[in-house]
Amino acid sequence: MNPFLGVFLHAVGGFSSASFYVPIHKVRQWAWETYWVTLGFVAWVVMPQVGGFLTTPDLWGILRQSAGSSMGWSYLFGVLWGLGGLTCGLSLRYMGLSLGQSISLGFCAAFGTLIPPVFEGTAGKLIHETAGRVVLLGILVCLAGIALCGWAGMLKERRLTDAQKREAIKDFSFVKGFTFAVFGGIMSACMAFAISAGKPIADAAIAAGTDKVFSNNPTYVLAMGGGFTTNFIATMILSARNKSFGNYTLRPRATLVSNYVLAFLSGLMWYGQFFFYGMGTTQMGKYDFASWSLHMAFIIVFSNLWGVCLKEWRLVDNRTRGVLWFGILTLIASTVLIGYGNSLAEPT
Repeated sequence: MNPFLGVFLHAVGGFSSASFYVPIHKVRQWAWETYWVTLGFVAWVVMPQVGGFLTTPDLWGILRQSAGSSMGWSYLFGVLWGLGGLTCGLSLRYMGLSLGQSISLGFCAAFGTLIPPVFEGTAGKLIHETAGRVVLLGILVCLAGIALCGWAGMLKERRLTDAQKREAIKDFSFVKGFTFAVFGGIMSACMAFAISAGKPIADAAIAAGTDKVFSNNPTYVLAMGGGFTTNFIATMILSARNKSFGNYTLRPRATLVSNYVLAFLSGLMWYGQFFFYGMGTTQMGKYDFASWSLHMAFIIVFSNLWGVCLKEWRLVDNRTRGVLWFGILTLIASTVLIGYGNSLAEPT
């Protein structure tokens, strides 16, 4: 185990997640649902199988030998997580990367980090061990950083006119975005439960000769497949309502090819977040449940940085920027605390 390597892997996954939505700014003549389901097919169907085949000796053999209940729960939690992913995506559409990610992932971090140890009956032990207390402190600092980033977003909402907000975010709607962000953040925490339910599958992968660092990859085939099921149904309904099925074959061909390439790149980065998340959790040691909090923190750090690059905060005042950057620094501090807490739990 190497907790600090785990923190680094979570950072790579966080950057990948925070960056996946950036290519949409270059997509032309596609409805949002067309872009979303195309990147989703790459991220949730193609790449989990590619990753599984490249990192396990017998992907489908491992899944066939795994307990049906474990597979079923992983898929079911994936379906619920997919509903969260869909609504989180809508929150980005209506509020942008910075505000949408901060609010949705705040709820996701709280539910995804704290509920699993409660169900497993291990939460009470944390306060009795130094390492556990440091990790809990890191989680609290993480939530404080998330709250600060959300506060910065609220300040932005109050100070700018609707016309100014739409300069950076074309479909800006705070009410719609906030509603989707809260619901999506809570439901997205189901991925943590899907991974937890898939532990017997990960054990079977290790027994089959898979390196422990890649042991979660077979579970992703089921969990992300469940997520695609939800998103496919929802986007097909939107496509029928908006009459956007023609997007998949639009002309000119150069625009069509460009859109597919951008969607593929988005899907690749989207999958990358959980590929590196899965590796990171194997390095975090005794308190690996804190991985979810780390993952969320890094996503928020990088998504807010992207928000700055994309000029989502260009028109706000210095106070709002100060709150934003203080929140980002707080999140970085939380990742150091959580990594240090995990290192204390390692055997000497």
